[in-house]
Amino acid sequence: MPRQKTETSHQDAVHVVVMDYHGKRLATASSDNTIMIIGVSNSRSQHLATLAGHQGPVWRVAWAHPKFGSLLASRSYDGKVIIWKEGNQNEWIQAHLFDDHKAFVNPVAWAPHELGLCLACGSLDGNISVFTERSGGGWDKSRINQAHLGPINGSWCSCWKFDNGIWRMDCFPALQMHTDWERDASWAPNLGLPK
Repeated sequence: MPRQKTETSHQDAVHVVVMDYHGKRLATASSDNTIMIIGVSNSRSQHLATLAGHQGPVWRVAWAHPKFGSLLASRSYDGKVIIWKEGNQNEWIQAHLFDDHKAFVNPVAWAPHELGLCLACGSLDGNISVFTERSGGGWDKSRINQAHLGPINGSWCSCWKFDNGIWRMDCFPALQMHTDWERDASWAPNLGLPK
C-alpha cells in the first residue's frame, strides 16, 4: 500500500491508530472522547463512522479477529471498556459496556482467535479483567485482583496463566528486569509454546 496522509477530523490529540486485519480500515482514538473509523483502500482515505460513548479521552482501541465479525474494543480515561459492533455497513453500536474498574483502563488486548472471543484489560486500580463471550450470548468475567503494584504496572512485567479455573502468576525471572514503564499487555500468540 502506498504511503498516504489521512485526515481524521478529530478535534484533539490522536493517541493511537490501529489498522484492521485486512488493512482496509483504520480506527483512531482521541482526547476528543471519540473513535473514528476511516477507510484506507486504494490511494485515498474516507471517513466511515464516528463512535461516541466515552466520557473521557479514548486511549486505546483493538480490533478483534474478523472470524468474530467487525468488533472493536475501546478503553478510556473514564474507566470504561466498550465493545463496538458493526451492524449494517459503517453503522456501529455498543455491543457491550464494561465499567467495573475504579480507575482508568490502560491496555486492552484480544486473545488469539483460537481461544474464542476473549478480551483482557488492565486498570490503574491494579486489577486485570478478562471477558469471555458465552456461546449463548453475554459475557463471563474473571478478574486478577491486584495483578500489579505500580501505576500502569510501573516497571514490572507479570505473566498470568489460567489454571483449573484460577488465574495464577507464572513468572519468568528475565521479565522482572525492566527499568522503565510498561504501557501495554498482550496474549501469547502461539498456543504451542513450551510449558
